[in-house]
Amino acid sequence: MVAPLALTALQKGLALLLFTGIAAPLIGVLLKRVGGGWETMGGGPFAILDERHKQTAGDASGQIDPAIQAAEVRQMLEAKSERRRRRGEDPLDVEAEAERLIAAAAQPRGTEAIDAELRAEVRALVIARNERRLREGLEPLDVEAETERQLADFIGSN
Repeated sequence: MVAPLALTALQKGLALLLFTGIAAPLIGVLLKRVGGGWETMGGGPFAILDERHKQTAGDASGQIDPAIQAAEVRQMLEAKSERRRRRGEDPLDVEAEAERLIAAAAQPRGTEAIDAELRAEVRALVIARNERRLREGLEPLDVEAETERQLADFIGSN
């Protein structure tokens, strides 16, 4: 048997290729199947994975506390204002902007709250779909009804 130090450069390269091409992937597959360690990697009491399963400390209905939401909005706006100030721009009026954003979020999301540009874009998509349906020999859709249906799907109210 030849000692590893006495190998030629070609033999050393071949040994390296064999190890990285065959042995290393084989070891990885075996470790994954035998150990099951990949599933627990990064786990523990302080892991982010645990937080995903626990969800939030709020109630089960998914409602957000308005005070917490307002505090987070103000915090983000203060950070934005600080970045603007550091760039030499005028800082934001945090309170006024926070009130505007909170009021906009509190508005009901009915059909009157949908932007006219969004409605026009969805309508154009429905018209294009109708043209494609006609080319395929299918019945065209009612443009207005389909537009309303897609907008309702988009904003989450059926």
